Amino acid sequence: LLDRFVSMSRFAFKAVQELRINFCRASQNSAGIRDFVKANYAEMKKVNPTLPIMVREFDGVEPKITARFDMGVEQTLSVADMDEKAIDTRLKELCK
Repeated sequence: LLDRFVSMSRFAFKAVQELRINFCRASQNSAGIRDFVKANYAEMKKVNPTLPIMVREFDGVEPKITARFDMGVEQTLSVADMDEKAIDTRLKELCK
């Protein structure tokens, strides 16, 4: 039970107002973010039920995650060629 709580709390994004995830459905440099979304989207929504998490697929786009904070401040993280674990680590840093 404790392991599940620790796992779920890793996606508790208290300061984030909106999370946007953009990637290409076919390019190799988006493979990590596609895997990340497939493995983690449901958990992120469960932990943050009121947080808008928008996942968008665009042909040829650079994979990135954008977090919007209070006062409209946005920070964008490029996740090109990252694996799922690296994306997890960087997303936690971005959303502290």
